[in-house]
Amino acid sequence: MDRKSAAERHPEKQNRPDNPIKRKPSWIRVKAPGSKGYFETKAIVQEHELHTVCEEAACPNIGECWAKKHATFMIMGDTCTRACAFCNVATGRPMALDPFEPARTGTAVAKLDLQHVVITSVDRDDLDDGGAAHFGAVIANIREMAPNTTIEVLTPDFMNKDGAVETIVAAQPDVFNHNIETVPRLYPAIRPGARYFTSLALLSRVKALDPSIFTKSGLMVGLGEETGEVGQLMDDLRAADVDFITIGQYLQPTPKHAAIARFVTPEEFEGLATKARAKGFLLVSASPLTRSSYHADTDFAMLREARNRELDRIKA
Repeated sequence: MDRKSAAERHPEKQNRPDNPIKRKPSWIRVKAPGSKGYFETKAIVQEHELHTVCEEAACPNIGECWAKKHATFMIMGDTCTRACAFCNVATGRPMALDPFEPARTGTAVAKLDLQHVVITSVDRDDLDDGGAAHFGAVIANIREMAPNTTIEVLTPDFMNKDGAVETIVAAQPDVFNHNIETVPRLYPAIRPGARYFTSLALLSRVKALDPSIFTKSGLMVGLGEETGEVGQLMDDLRAADVDFITIGQYLQPTPKHAAIARFVTPEEFEGLATKARAKGFLLVSASPLTRSSYHADTDFAMLREARNRELDRIKA
């Protein structure tokens, strides 16, 4: 699949002034992908005409993850109806849903022999249900073709899409992930099409519908947030009964995207992780290269173990 140029991917950003891209510190640089496993994963993705957020969002961990045959599949096309200032996924008018995509996704998951798969999507504000039924169909096909694979969904916020959350919860994913992304003060600049409390309500609703489903949310730092604001965000996620928080460094995709305010040091990430654990999250992943689906398979196993320990503690 041919990738569009930056101007074609982000037409809404082309009149913005350029933000020079800062040189990455040593703790963020990664090797270019080139392993045998990477190319095998790439071949399977291309064979089944699938999109991955790994490619579309220019994830720095693609070489490591694809070498292990870990990929995050991005369904419902490669074009998003939102225009977030941090995101490298193309923006515009999306194509109609592909009715064969759920089956192709299930086949690819089976071929990769995944223990755990992450399914995400573009925002589809153009659809009556935001694509919730399509998510359900993908989950059902994976259950049929790869019954031993645990499933994590990373969803949009389904703003003003009544019944969408209920549809996905009914399909029984193992993990329901929705990224809060940043602190509320920065939403008008960073997530102008989204609302902070809509995201919190979504996560809370999942737990209300089915407490057995793990909930998860991710935060970017380095956008200009303040320490107190991050602490309050953690409190808000815990009030929504979120089990797992991921925290990673924001990396600017192009000069037209939001500027990096600063690079957060590994030591600061350790401090954020300590704070999050103290607030009661079952699991915390915080490092410069952490992304919401980075090491998702091992994290899911750790999450399940953490819940079992907590249940044993309560019973005792």
